[in-house]
Amino acid sequence: MLTRDQAIEAVKSVTAAYTAEPVSFRDVMVRDRQVSLTVLGASAAAQPALEASLREALARLGAETVHCRFRAAEAAPAAGAGGAAPPPAAAAPAAGGKAAAGAKGPVQGHGAGLASPLLSPDSGVQFIAVASGKGGVGKSTVTVNLAVALARRGKRVGIIDADIYGFSVPDMMGIEERPAVVNDRVIPIEKFGVQVMSMGFFVEDNSPIVWRGPMLGKMLRNFFQEIEWGELDYLLLDLPPGTGDVALDVHQIIPQSKEIIVTTPHATAAFVAARAGAMAIKTEHEIIGVVENMSYYVSASTGEKEYVFGRGGGAKLAETLHADLLAQIPLGAPDNHPSEPDFSPSVYKADSETGKLYLELADRVLSRCEG
Repeated sequence: MLTRDQAIEAVKSVTAAYTAEPVSFRDVMVRDRQVSLTVLGASAAAQPALEASLREALARLGAETVHCRFRAAEAAPAAGAGGAAPPPAAAAPAAGGKAAAGAKGPVQGHGAGLASPLLSPDSGVQFIAVASGKGGVGKSTVTVNLAVALARRGKRVGIIDADIYGFSVPDMMGIEERPAVVNDRVIPIEKFGVQVMSMGFFVEDNSPIVWRGPMLGKMLRNFFQEIEWGELDYLLLDLPPGTGDVALDVHQIIPQSKEIIVTTPHATAAFVAARAGAMAIKTEHEIIGVVENMSYYVSASTGEKEYVFGRGGGAKLAETLHADLLAQIPLGAPDNHPSEPDFSPSVYKADSETGKLYLELADRVLSRCEG
């Protein structure tokens, strides 16, 4: 059985032999003959050959699949197994060589120099990023229904649909209008008591977004800088799946953000979701807990729970991240009809069984943020 130590040694041998430019690696994960890792510093021209060498070396040890992520070199990678680097927002050492409790480093990346009342330490806004390791686990559904549940509990809530490539929040909430501009400020759309801002408001006919990372970061800045949010208690960010550019920008722009990780009960989904949790930990973001979506299906004929995606993935992920399993949400669709005046395809009614589960989830989130 391939071990992580064996994988690290194989990756070390490949990167050490590559001398055209300085490269390093981190985030080596091994599970069931599946290996994933991040390679730092390789140029675009060198990446295909380097990836092929890594795949070959790991295949000799028994790896069946190898997933390589390529990132720019970091300023000061730490020595040690896997080439792990310190978190981007790691606190600087205080006097005596110990990091000050709760201290954060200067805001980096696209967050540098960003002036927004929303981001002021005394704004009172609680930021909650909702993340997942992969798409298709219902992360946006959880974001939308948690936001609505918080509003039903009397909180002033906003959503930033930060999944800029895969924006879906307006459609899920049944929003058809576009934001107005007043005094050069964009006014969010409000529905179900939640203020909403999404890339979907600025795209015609569901056109694809074909942008590289820097443009994504600039759009994210605009969501803070150009939007008239008013007074909020909570701002939820629906992150893209994975640990790419937008997720990193959110971690840099909002170092005080907390995080919820969404998974399904399936073991592979939980395994991939652990990467999103590891990113939160590395950037010193508090993980509020894990939400297991599509946990079961309630049979209409028998009323029994059927575990169509297996069992235990959410609990295992929570254990891995040393966090709580906040909720287990069943598979299903809201019983909403287009003739209803406040119709939406994805928001559960407060008195429905799933709606009650989201209210319980909101209560747990409030207890961790305000308790």
